[in-house]
Amino acid sequence: MVLLSGGDTAWMLVATLLVFFMSIPGIAFFYGGLTKKKNVLNSMFLCLIAFAIGAIIWVLYGYAFAFGDVSISGFIAQPAHFLLSGIGIEDLNGTIPTLLFVAFQLTFAGLTAALISGSVVGRMKTSAWLIFIPVWVTLVYIPVAHWVWGGGWLMNLGALDFAGGCVVHINSGISALALALVLGKRKDSSLLPHNLGYTILGAGLLWFGWLGFNGGSGLAADGLAANAVLVSLIAPAVAMIVWVIIDVVKIGKPTVLGAATGAIAGLVAITPAAGFVDVGGSIAIGFVTSFVSYFAIYYLKEKLGYDDALDVFGVHGLSGVWGAIATGIFATASVGGVNGLLYGNPGQVTIQIISVIATAIYAFVISWVLAKVLDKTIGLRVEEKVEVGGLDTNLHKESGYRL
Repeated sequence: MVLLSGGDTAWMLVATLLVFFMSIPGIAFFYGGLTKKKNVLNSMFLCLIAFAIGAIIWVLYGYAFAFGDVSISGFIAQPAHFLLSGIGIEDLNGTIPTLLFVAFQLTFAGLTAALISGSVVGRMKTSAWLIFIPVWVTLVYIPVAHWVWGGGWLMNLGALDFAGGCVVHINSGISALALALVLGKRKDSSLLPHNLGYTILGAGLLWFGWLGFNGGSGLAADGLAANAVLVSLIAPAVAMIVWVIIDVVKIGKPTVLGAATGAIAGLVAITPAAGFVDVGGSIAIGFVTSFVSYFAIYYLKEKLGYDDALDVFGVHGLSGVWGAIATGIFATASVGGVNGLLYGNPGQVTIQIISVIATAIYAFVISWVLAKVLDKTIGLRVEEKVEVGGLDTNLHKESGYRL
């Protein structure tokens, strides 16, 4: 008989608060600092409202469809707990209350929705965003969460995703790319950060919260959580140092923005692997991911011509891809019970690649179609005079200039 663990419950309460802290205020400050000062409040608003929408959908029907007891062809769960009906305060998921597991997963849903906003800052209608997010959470996030974590086909295939490489980062990064492609380029696509101090604050809050994001994904206060926290400190540290070195080599000086971006890329990459790799694996993952995201931001974006304003695709999408595949390379049974390529199981890499491709194609197609429908109906983009003048004063009648 499984009993409630006070230690596990206490840790998961803390982890849930940490993940919430990543979104509000972490993402809001990180994105808000990077935008032009005429759009800083709108950028923060998109994060705030996306999290709130994701949270409400999760308790209404998201949890029911993602984590229901019976899977329908591995694609979606047969729902049994709309509005969490039938789940009492004494019910357990492992050694923690089921309601706590619901809350922990709620923060993931809200955070993932908020991440997408970085690609559209300065040019998307609020009305379109308020429609895009609930439909996206329903049609993209919930099914993929079921595939990977809720007993769906990728979980049954053996895909490894400890804390959200596919579910969170590839999902949001690829969807952000699709949305940016439909929106088109900004009138002024130059990056003029409003306040890099905000960005560093946001990065610090994200890193701090990420320790609960990854550390809590084993749902217990144990050695696996300790390993997840440790590698979530090491991988971004390595990635930050590598990014700074790349900056010095390429432009002759280190940049604060580069240091922050490298750390976030490292956190993204270690997310799917945190419960499966040791410190050596985390060092390798962090080292490579800076090259992946640096290439995406400074070469691939210019070459392909898409305007992903705050590089959600370049950082979350592609570092998420690397992290998911790297999990299949560096996973060791001594940590998570599964070996990867380096420990005699090359088939795991194939499974990881399948999970990446399936998630990317599904997220891109649904997001692109949804964006196209909105563009043809209510319109996605603000009027040119609103975009040029700034969304803060024109849409919100507020100003963040003195923040």
